[in-house]
Amino acid sequence: MVLIVKTPQKTNVSLKRDISTDEVDSSAEFLILEPAGYPMASLLDDYPEIENPGVFEHYAREQWNGCVVCKGEYLFDKRMYPDFAYRVKEVEPPESVIAANTSIVVNDIETSSTSKVEFRTEITFDDVVGQQIARQKCKLIERYLEDPERFGKWAPSNVLFIGPSGTGKTMLAKALANKTHVPLLPVKSTDMIGEFVGEGSRQIHQLYDRAQDLAPCIIFIDELDAIALDRRNQELRGDVSEIVNALLTEMDGIVERPGVCTIAATNRPASLDPAVRGRFEEEIEFVLPDEYERYSILESNLATFPIDVDDIDLSYFASKTVGLSGRDIVEKFLKTALHLAIMDGGKVVSADDFNTSLKRISKPVAPLNPDGLYV
Repeated sequence: MVLIVKTPQKTNVSLKRDISTDEVDSSAEFLILEPAGYPMASLLDDYPEIENPGVFEHYAREQWNGCVVCKGEYLFDKRMYPDFAYRVKEVEPPESVIAANTSIVVNDIETSSTSKVEFRTEITFDDVVGQQIARQKCKLIERYLEDPERFGKWAPSNVLFIGPSGTGKTMLAKALANKTHVPLLPVKSTDMIGEFVGEGSRQIHQLYDRAQDLAPCIIFIDELDAIALDRRNQELRGDVSEIVNALLTEMDGIVERPGVCTIAATNRPASLDPAVRGRFEEEIEFVLPDEYERYSILESNLATFPIDVDDIDLSYFASKTVGLSGRDIVEKFLKTALHLAIMDGGKVVSADDFNTSLKRISKPVAPLNPDGLYV
């Protein structure tokens, strides 16, 4: 059997993508694309990889200038990879025109080494229970993002969120981005540790270059201790000094990036490298919820249960969940009770389900027997 495959032609062909002549009120401010591939498959099709997001942005603006874009539509490459499609994931404002000042970002999990951009988040300050002191301090960041030029050298460029896991650090960063209408670049520190020497530092610099193009914006680095561990403990987890040095360079502002606010989060502040921790102008502490706040967390989340809930004493369970973070209350207490009811075939979550869930949380963990660790 002979297999005939059509060889893709990487030539400059003319595609019939109409550029709208209708009057549009505004040009696109932000445009998020994701690769969709070719309309038809071929064994020899090449999948384009974007090595330099800044160069691709200019390349894309030039060929799609004047196109009216809507969420869910497709844009086709006309030059290097004819007929390769990019799906419009987000555009702000909706149904606007690509212009010379449009920021174009491609989110590609497989080929992009930098962070995805969140132009819109649904998290608001109302979703963050408690943390009044943290919210008060975040007003400074809010004012800065609303008017970066006003602050000049006094800008709160580097802020550290510290506190136990599940206390709302990530939620508050997203709420800030939502309130100020700025992009958020979320980064998990472990994703910055590359396979090859120099890869991690390159990703740090690419991240800040991207943020500069989108400014004003927030860079949110979660689990900072994963890359900024005290250098005295580096031998415990490998050499990440190049990542630390790159991060210090960016935080020092050697390359000025007005409008870029770095917010990092950690639940292990004591383990941070002093050189990194000292670069943060402000540390904002997040604390475990008190009894009143735990009551509010229980009440708001019970209202979203997919099945009915018995009339239970929320004050009792609020008093019994002391020491739990908001996430622990939802994931370990409420979700467990709900799953118990569903597994038993019930249509209502009973007080017994909640009491059983509470006992599982309160059950002490038995210490390991050293004699049984080895066979």
